[in-house]
Amino acid sequence: MKMRILSPLHILAGVTALVAITFARPVPIMAAGNTSLSGLNAGAAKVLDALDRGVDLGSITDFEEEYADALVEEEEKSQLVMAVVHNSLNVREEANENSAKVGFIYADCGGEILEQEGNWTKLKSGNLIGWACNDYLIFGDEAEALAKEVGITTATVTADALRVRKEPNENSGVWGLVAKGDEIEAITEDTTDEWVAIDFCGEEGYISGGFVDIKFTIDQGETIEEKKEREAQEDFALLSALVFLEAGNQSYEGQLAVASVVMNRVKSSAYPNSVSGVIFASGQFAPARGGRLEAQIEMGVPESCKRAANEALRGKSNVGSVTHFRRYSGQPGQVIGAHVFY
Repeated sequence: MKMRILSPLHILAGVTALVAITFARPVPIMAAGNTSLSGLNAGAAKVLDALDRGVDLGSITDFEEEYADALVEEEEKSQLVMAVVHNSLNVREEANENSAKVGFIYADCGGEILEQEGNWTKLKSGNLIGWACNDYLIFGDEAEALAKEVGITTATVTADALRVRKEPNENSGVWGLVAKGDEIEAITEDTTDEWVAIDFCGEEGYISGGFVDIKFTIDQGETIEEKKEREAQEDFALLSALVFLEAGNQSYEGQLAVASVVMNRVKSSAYPNSVSGVIFASGQFAPARGGRLEAQIEMGVPESCKRAANEALRGKSNVGSVTHFRRYSGQPGQVIGAHVFY
């Protein structure tokens, strides 16, 4: 290595700057084999000691270069963290199990490492920021490999419309069109800078890479507030579709009555305590079988059914606390249209 002679003032200024950087930056937990903070500080101390003793200053250059290498390695170290859980992992306000929950991350969700303390990692995943236990997290190469396996590359169309070609060239035949704002999963192994491969109605097609935004994403966690909002939207969609399939041909009063029965069951200790639990309980609602509800949600439901579901979710009932209904054929109970509620 070529020796570089530095004046004592240059050396002292350089060491001061290095030590300042060391303490100004957040200090993460370093993996075994990395240069530790104490080691770097010890190196700085040796430099200062060398000035006092008048030793050969060639080793100063070695130290500077080793420190710079360590700093680059630190910056390049992956900040990705992935969750490895069967269901969900609590994310907490502080780095301990007794701290308040602020949200959840789920299987194959990922995030960015913000800080580490003991066996806990502070992470950011979507809008969720908090501490999670390292026992359920993976880092480094392992996290990168999992992210690559479970992540999705999507192409969002930025032009008004794009032809989906059968082959990656402008003279190829056309499968169809995609519109501005459409977000489509890309087939990465067949994608180039010029052409993005996509699945189009079961066929592999190609759209021009100049008119799409490409993004690689992994699932993210959610805050407690986001979870409540998501569940409320799911409940609303399920209940609206059930109301339509059970009473779509009835008056609004009949539709509200069906929605009320579902919510009365949610409140009852004799049934599951969630809308989805009640609706999908075995043998209770015929439309909940065979994917009919999910298909109806995709197709949409009339506004009257949505209104009935919304009012029932807010606590309104026009049938009291009854938990059953069926097609009316002379049975006792409250008759509304074609149904009797009891």
